[in-house]
Amino acid sequence: MLRCLVVDDDTEIRATVRDYLRGFGMQVDDAADGAAMRRCMAAQPFDVVILDVMLPDESGLDLCRWVQQHSGTPVIMLTAHGDPASRVLGLEIGADDYLGKPFEPRELVARIHAVLRRVRKGERGADTPARPLRFAGWQLDRLRRQLVSPQQVVVSLSNAEYRLLNAFVERPGRVLSRDALIDLTRAAGVEVNDRSIDLGVSRLRQKLGDTSRQPALIRTVRGEGYLFDAVIE
Repeated sequence: MLRCLVVDDDTEIRATVRDYLRGFGMQVDDAADGAAMRRCMAAQPFDVVILDVMLPDESGLDLCRWVQQHSGTPVIMLTAHGDPASRVLGLEIGADDYLGKPFEPRELVARIHAVLRRVRKGERGADTPARPLRFAGWQLDRLRRQLVSPQQVVVSLSNAEYRLLNAFVERPGRVLSRDALIDLTRAAGVEVNDRSIDLGVSRLRQKLGDTSRQPALIRTVRGEGYLFDAVIE
C-alpha cells in the first residue's frame, strides 16, 4: 500500500485529495502546515509527499528542500497556474514533479505512479551498480543515493544534485557541455536548462568542499562546459 502525505492549508483540497487517493488503495495522511508535516514525517515514512507551494507558516519551497535534506522522499509540488517561477525553482531544488491548481485528481494519481516508477527504476534498475564509487576520499552509493564525505559524514543530495553528480562520476576527465548535462540529467516532468545546470554545479561544489575560485573536482572549462577531475575507484 502506497503511503502518501498531502500538505495543503485548504481543508477542502486536503479532504478531496485524501478521499480520492484512498479510493485507489493508498494510505493517506494530511497536514495543514509545515509543522504538522514535520510531525507526520517523524512518526512514519511516506512514499511520496504532495506539497503545496503556499502555506501559512513556511514556504513550500523551503519544506521541499527540508524533505530532500532529511529523507529524500519524492515530492510533487502543487502550484498556482500562472506561477512558473515557483514551479521552476521547486524543480531546481529537488521536487520530482509539479501540478498546477486546479487539477484533476486522476491526473495526480497518474503523476504519483509515474514518479514512483522513476524512483524505483533508479534505485533497483539493472544498470545501477551495487559497488559504491570512490573519488578523492568521497564515496557515492548509487543504490542508496548517498554521498559520504572523507570524514564519513553523509551529505544529503537533492534528486537534481544526485543526477548531476552521477553524470560526472560516470564520465571523469571529460568535458561536458551544458547541453550534454541537460540531456544526461533530464527526467520526466523535470525542466532542466543552462541556469539549473550552473546552479546545480555551484551547490555540488559547496557540498564537495570545492572552493569557488579554484575548484579541484568540478572544473570550469571556459567556453566549453564542466570537467569532473577525479580518479574513480
